Amino acid sequence: MNRAWLGIFFSALLWSGINPKDTMTWMLEVAPALIGLMILLATRRTFPLTRIAYYLILLHSLILMVGGHYTYAEVPLFDWLKQIFHQERNNYDKIGHFAQGFVPAVLAREILIRKAVIAGRAWLNFMVIAICLAISASYELLEWCIVLMSEEATESFLGTQGYIWDTQSDMAFALIGAITALLFMSSWHDRQIDALTQTRSQ
Repeated sequence: MNRAWLGIFFSALLWSGINPKDTMTWMLEVAPALIGLMILLATRRTFPLTRIAYYLILLHSLILMVGGHYTYAEVPLFDWLKQIFHQERNNYDKIGHFAQGFVPAVLAREILIRKAVIAGRAWLNFMVIAICLAISASYELLEWCIVLMSEEATESFLGTQGYIWDTQSDMAFALIGAITALLFMSSWHDRQIDALTQTRSQ
């Protein structure tokens, strides 16, 4: 995490916070990015992450900020795609839930490997997927609680767009994201973990 990383993060955050579609939804959507930033700043010296992990966290933060600015059901590009491909809904939220599996998979994998929590790649992959599904399910429960407290947030925050299986499909996309990360990022991620570990041991 360097100045360029922070510059992109705060520039996007500033843009996102200027006249968002719904202020409460914006606060709820960008909160995970801000919490993540605070954790990264607090651990940057004691437990710095690999470059790919930092880049993915930034990408996920940008996804959250765009969704917070427009609401997930009204991102303009995906409204355009909806019309072009004759889709029934704006599917930007599925990008967000895919990232909700993909990015935590890399983070969970890095922590489990570097802390030597689990021996064996099969168990490692199983635990990474389980952690990602737990995160996804927890987020869906959080959404439910927020809606129970404020009915006004139902459409803008949940963004179900009338789709009755929205919760289940959100978790399915997170699962697909986690599996995709494990399949296509593991070798690259291993090399970065090895390089980081060697650097810190010198």
